[in-house]
Amino acid sequence: MRPRAAQCSGVPIRLHIGGVAAAPGWTVLNAQPGPAVDVVGPCTDLGRFADASVDEIYASHVYEHLGYHVELPRALAEAHRVLVPGGALRISVPDLDVLARLLLAPGATLADRFHVMRMMFGGQMDAYDYHLTGLTWDFLAAYLERAGFAAVDRVAEHDLFDDTSSLRFAGELVSLNVVARKPSERR
Repeated sequence: MRPRAAQCSGVPIRLHIGGVAAAPGWTVLNAQPGPAVDVVGPCTDLGRFADASVDEIYASHVYEHLGYHVELPRALAEAHRVLVPGGALRISVPDLDVLARLLLAPGATLADRFHVMRMMFGGQMDAYDYHLTGLTWDFLAAYLERAGFAAVDRVAEHDLFDDTSSLRFAGELVSLNVVARKPSERR
């Protein structure tokens, strides 16, 4: 698959990491090929994208699939590298705080608890569907700050794509949705 013309022309792009559906104005990068995937590759190596070539990154339920020692810091560093100054990284991951509460909720059935466990550890339907990292607001904010991001804010929802960033279980939003900005260059 080849990237859309926007990336090739040097014009900053919007990058949807882990996406499976085409959307106007977005370049889709996924570890697995698919009909809407523009670039096949891991989120830990964005070498196909130049420094400061991406206006915005969206990654819904991607970063929990990475190991927290090496892969997650590397992926966030790569996102930081490719973003333009002031660019936004929009992240959605399973909220471990919410999931732990749902797992231990009084009255939760065995089926409910099993479903929550799958949200914690991945559906395990293929080699990519395993969660290696559990993230809370505190954990994710610390990882983002270490990667050089500033203005890390929690948001209710991103409202960009119809995906798991808006998933609710037992009436609760189970995703931790965050916007982190690369600091603007000082003049």
